[in-house]
Amino acid sequence: MANRFVLNETSYHGAGAIQEIATEAKGRGFGKAFVCSDPDLVKFGVTKKVLDVLDGAGLTYELYSNIKPNPTIENVQTGVAAYQKSGADYLIAVGGGSSMDTAKAIGIIINNPDFADVRSLEGVAATTQKSVPIFAVPTTAGTAAEVTINYVITDAEKNRKMVCVDPKDIPVAAFVDPDMMASMPRGLTAATGMDALTHAIEGYITAGAWELSDMFHLKAIEIISRSLRGAVDNTPEGREDMALGQYVAGMGFSNVGLGIVHSMAHPLGALYDTPHGVANAIILPTVMEYNAQATGDKYKYIAQAMGVAGTESMTQEEYRKAAVDAVKKLSEDVGIPKDLKEIVKEEDIPFLAQSAYDDACRPGNPRETSVEEIAELYRSLL
Repeated sequence: MANRFVLNETSYHGAGAIQEIATEAKGRGFGKAFVCSDPDLVKFGVTKKVLDVLDGAGLTYELYSNIKPNPTIENVQTGVAAYQKSGADYLIAVGGGSSMDTAKAIGIIINNPDFADVRSLEGVAATTQKSVPIFAVPTTAGTAAEVTINYVITDAEKNRKMVCVDPKDIPVAAFVDPDMMASMPRGLTAATGMDALTHAIEGYITAGAWELSDMFHLKAIEIISRSLRGAVDNTPEGREDMALGQYVAGMGFSNVGLGIVHSMAHPLGALYDTPHGVANAIILPTVMEYNAQATGDKYKYIAQAMGVAGTESMTQEEYRKAAVDAVKKLSEDVGIPKDLKEIVKEEDIPFLAQSAYDDACRPGNPRETSVEEIAELYRSLL
């Protein structure tokens, strides 16, 4: 069987990377940009850093900011209508996963109008045309949406998140600039960083993993483990390392899938509006314990990448525990809650478990599971 790998055409990394937006736009002959960014980033002047680059280069644009933290079908629909009226010929997504996911859905629908019903994009949609070209500028070090073929849209009517997978939605260019992430508060930095670690660990042990993806995931675990504490403290080195680490994780998991940490986290975002990174971070150690028997010797290399010494002399049980403990320690050090007591209501667990089982990420889990077992995992975290 052939293994497919999809990456950006171009990516820029390091302080000042956003200056290259003008270079890329002019070099590709683009005219007007449709800039997608969430209201808080606009309010606090983060989006303005990109708009200043466009202004300085004499490039025209229209700003669209009707985007929620967990973007909805309505956000996409109004975005499509606004894009059609704007006269734009490319998109610039400035933000975390919310802005980039919204831009991906807009770009796909514009060039595939037969998928105007946003719900039709769920899963692996049979689109035929590439998205409107997207430039992606992440402002969080976590989702790696700038390099993935995935996006997630919330169906508010049904209280569920739709995971959409389409290689035609990947941004043509990514501008991974740690200066765009420097204003992130500690809590958001911690949550998005743990989201990135979850991507790397789940991608490493997922059923579809292979040697090329393993290379990216192990390196991402190493970078994130050494840099997240510094990023939370807002050190320049921590910010730059995390910007790279989350991107490297995205290069891997986008191509091989994830598992039930993500499928359990998605319903929490849909039902309770729980920040995605927080949900992942809380669930990750418990699911790692649950999956351990299906991972061979991979936890040894996870532990090594996280800086655990002496793994070569450990038994399988010992290095599996060491990997889980290292994740728990990092999560604790950056201030992530230990359980779901303040989030999940017992009476919602049947709905959550069924939603998680139906989620597009669940089939990638290395261990076969069931609705009942997922429900027990939720209960164990209360």
